[in-house]
Amino acid sequence: MDARGRFRRSSPGRRLRSLLNVHTVAGQVFLLQLGIVLLLVAAAVAALLLQARGNTTEEARHRTLAVAETFANSPGVLDALASPDPTAALQPSAEETRKRSGTDAVVVWNPAGIRYTHPDPDLIGKRVIGPYEEALADAREGRTHTDTLLLSTGLTVNSAAPITRPDGSLAGMVSAGITVERVEDVVGAQMPLLAAGAAGALALAAGGAVLVSQRLRRQTHDLGPAEMTRMYEHHDAVLHSVREGVLIIGSDGRLLLANDEARRLLDLPPDAEQRPVTDLGLDAGATALLGSGRAATDEVHLAGERLLAVNLRPVGPSGGPAGSVATLRDTTELRSLAGRAEVARGRLRLLYDAGVRLGTTLDVTRTAEELAAVSTPQFADFVTVELLDPVLRGEEPNGTSTVMRRIAIRGLRDDPPFLPVGERIPWLPGTPMAESMAAGHPVLVADLAASHRWRDQHPARAREILHSGVHSLISAPLQARGVLLGLANFWRSEQEPFEEEDVSFAEELAARAAVAVDNARRYTHEHATAVALQRSLLPRTLPEQSAVEVAHRYLPAQAGVGGDWFDVIPLPGARVGLVVGDVVGHGLHAAATMGRLRTAVHNFSALDLPPDELLNHLDELVTRIDQEEGTENGGTHGITGATCLYAIYDPVTGVCSMARAGHPGPALVDAAGAVTFPDVPVSPPLGLGGGLPFEAFHLRLNAGARLVLYTDGLVEHRDRDFDTGLELLRTTLTGTDRSPEETCTAVLDALLPPHPDDDIALLVARARILDPSQIAEWEVRSDPAEVSRVRSEVARRLDSWGLEEAAFTTELVVSELVTNAIRYGIPPVRLRLLHDRNSLICEVSDGSSTSPHLRRAATTDEGGRGLFLVAQFAERWGTRYTARGKIIWTEQPVHGEGAGPEEASPEDLLAQWGDEEL
Repeated sequence: MDARGRFRRSSPGRRLRSLLNVHTVAGQVFLLQLGIVLLLVAAAVAALLLQARGNTTEEARHRTLAVAETFANSPGVLDALASPDPTAALQPSAEETRKRSGTDAVVVWNPAGIRYTHPDPDLIGKRVIGPYEEALADAREGRTHTDTLLLSTGLTVNSAAPITRPDGSLAGMVSAGITVERVEDVVGAQMPLLAAGAAGALALAAGGAVLVSQRLRRQTHDLGPAEMTRMYEHHDAVLHSVREGVLIIGSDGRLLLANDEARRLLDLPPDAEQRPVTDLGLDAGATALLGSGRAATDEVHLAGERLLAVNLRPVGPSGGPAGSVATLRDTTELRSLAGRAEVARGRLRLLYDAGVRLGTTLDVTRTAEELAAVSTPQFADFVTVELLDPVLRGEEPNGTSTVMRRIAIRGLRDDPPFLPVGERIPWLPGTPMAESMAAGHPVLVADLAASHRWRDQHPARAREILHSGVHSLISAPLQARGVLLGLANFWRSEQEPFEEEDVSFAEELAARAAVAVDNARRYTHEHATAVALQRSLLPRTLPEQSAVEVAHRYLPAQAGVGGDWFDVIPLPGARVGLVVGDVVGHGLHAAATMGRLRTAVHNFSALDLPPDELLNHLDELVTRIDQEEGTENGGTHGITGATCLYAIYDPVTGVCSMARAGHPGPALVDAAGAVTFPDVPVSPPLGLGGGLPFEAFHLRLNAGARLVLYTDGLVEHRDRDFDTGLELLRTTLTGTDRSPEETCTAVLDALLPPHPDDDIALLVARARILDPSQIAEWEVRSDPAEVSRVRSEVARRLDSWGLEEAAFTTELVVSELVTNAIRYGIPPVRLRLLHDRNSLICEVSDGSSTSPHLRRAATTDEGGRGLFLVAQFAERWGTRYTARGKIIWTEQPVHGEGAGPEEASPEDLLAQWGDEEL
């Protein structure tokens, strides 16, 4: 191995110590060589020739080693070894290299010793000659190998270099050989002249040369003079030009070397070298570290006004005394710049967080709280947010008032020294808050204790704020689109006071928050408008009726009001209509659409249609509206997607008839608490059925049974599918008997999601059954004489019910209706009286589908006035069609003010008709 290779393997400490010791050895060599030169002046030429002759073998070593290493590291050699025929790939280039380098042979062989190339082609494929095991051992350690062999061609120098793969494994070897005789040809012609002159000088210099060589080898670790010179020059240039301080400390704790940067950083005296590090006047921590000899990485120590990052590494020969090398970096400016960069990164991260976290709920109050939360404690120690009252209501401020309401407080303490949330604050002129509102940009008060204007707002509260340690303030207006919405006040108590550079950041943060607040304000306004419209279109109070006991709930979605609705509609014959519907979508359009459908259901209910027919008419209406609005508006405002469930309950029979269009079916809770979901046939949503008929479903309810109608927002949302919601509803409804109100409360407690994204409408109806004693029925023969009998029967039944005061009116109504049924109807004719809580219902049915109409009778008409009298005496009347005819019904109050014979005679009633000729 040559000296350069050994230097690469030596440690940095050993190289530096060699460098330090060269000065002493060089002096010794100089004195010795001076005597030799004086003695050899006469034979200088002969000495040079002798040196050339002595270097012949060394020259051969260098030449062969250079050729072997160059060829081993040539591009493509490793790929050629891995190819199917390495000889074909490598033999041409090996021969060319041999010829150009002047060597005798360039041989490539594998780790098994088999040749791939050779000047003699007959030797390719055969094992190499010589102790190649030693060369392989050195190659596996990453070293080259040189041997001097006596071959048939003469004394030959052969060097071998390894060919290694990227993973470090050995792929092959390259050997380059040259005979010494070939090298000697250069100087061979001069040898006769040199021999005579060198003989005397050689004997004289031999002893001194041996001594010098041995000492140099020990102190320089086999480094040659040229390498020593180059290394010293490189060391001197690098050591004094680097921007890091370098200290070399001996094993005895003395400073052996300090470069220029180290002298500047530590302010070392000129004679610092060779002095103990404890005498250099360094900081105690730095002195202890440099004298410890331990390893350290970027330990920060004070040197005057500088902060130095110190790295220390022990160095020294194995088993010998160890010194250490220290490097120093000035981190004073770096730390300052790093601090500023960290602050800037923190600000950018805070602005990003504000963009993500502000305005997530479209709620004005929540947005203000988010601003306070995102600003503390990263930017301020306390934050207070105030908004104008119109903003809280969703209105746009008109700029005439500066009175604000505190909405949010956030800080390091749970009991901040500020006015509490909810307090109304009229900011006084001259305060930083009033100034920021007037100027439209933030106002900085760096020292609150030295400023008196802000104390005028509330002197006692100001003293409390100062006493708590708050020392600086930035008041930033929240304004969007040029409109002032509120204020954000940033306070500091434990951080450094606010500076001018903080004002721009506060302004940016307030601007982002203002946009979020304005969006929430506008959403609040639209939401409030939609809610008001929705609630105005929903029933404010449920009508009185005795068929069912009803409770209801309506909850608008947080994301916007939808089109859910419910209704309870009294129907003739003590019956009641129950309706639940849903219009897909949110906002004003959904609410307005819901109102139109609810009105349509009321109108169709007035016709006393069965559920399936009513939904047919409603479906036709929705289809027609969709077609009309689709033509006018490109289909953007139709009602497509509306669903509805309509049910009619008759407390006389206990039968409930229902039909549904795309709506969830009802839940039925019987008197024992068992829950079922009746399989009501489902039809497509309104407007989507293509004119297909709806199918009615009938079930009988026992007294106390609860019918639960609802919209899909109750059971289904983003975190719960429909089937899971139904099962949860079943579990909630099962069990002990509850009133409808209690049922509504229990259902919402169990199923209401934290943040409803759809409207919820819930209607619970507990069935009542009319007592048989409150029902009276008669079969009427088609004989006018039956009228008298029926009137008598009716009078007796009214007496048993305690309704004697209604006898005259009821007899008149019954007489007229029965007479018309006998005269114009088709048998069978039946009469039924129902005694409801506050009303008396009279129903006359026959097999005819012809309905009487109220009309104005002429003076010459013999009839036509009976139905008019019925309308005057009854509170309500109408016709209801059945599968086998019709029913004419009347309803009159029994415990309120009513028309009697003493109060209005038939003549008086006819006179009210306005026909003066009667």
